Amino acid sequence: MYPESIKNLIESFKYLPGIGEKTAERLAFSVIELEEEQIKLFSSSLLDVKKRIHKCNICNSLTEDEICYVCSDNTRDSSVLCVVDDYKSVFLFERLGKFNGKYHVLDGLISPLDGINPEDIGLDKLLNRVKNEKFKEIIFAFKPSIEGETTALYIKRVLDGLNIKITRLASGVPIGADIEYVDSLTLERALSDRKLVE
Repeated sequence: MYPESIKNLIESFKYLPGIGEKTAERLAFSVIELEEEQIKLFSSSLLDVKKRIHKCNICNSLTEDEICYVCSDNTRDSSVLCVVDDYKSVFLFERLGKFNGKYHVLDGLISPLDGINPEDIGLDKLLNRVKNEKFKEIIFAFKPSIEGETTALYIKRVLDGLNIKITRLASGVPIGADIEYVDSLTLERALSDRKLVE
């Protein structure tokens, strides 16, 4: 029903996560309304990000340079390492502006049911880094899930005996959430990480 070029554009938008047929159609028709200069910027930005963005040689976060801006910043606290399971978490923490340590990005979380084992998530790079740098604390900032818990426990076991403080983010019931809809792992963690009411 659509001309070939519009159909191709709709199909291209559907490559993106969370974009179904209707949203892809809306986006395609929005693109048609853009000025030619905006289209050129949009298309060159897509090509540019694909060509220039890669993983940092040290922490695995995304960068255009050999080493990302966090790893190359000497003013950051290099005794604290925050380990995350994807690079989006780094940008989230950086946007908050509350963490001044270093990061390390794993290639996902251990999930035996999905065939993802410890050797599949880049743990060797993390372990080499921990052995070569003088971290006093390692923070696990994984998704509150069975996979996150499994990964945290596995890494903690591997790091036992290195005299490094291992912590995890406090987690619990989100503000505004109805208790009956909160999953049992979150509720269990909320109970065990409870704080004094002050």
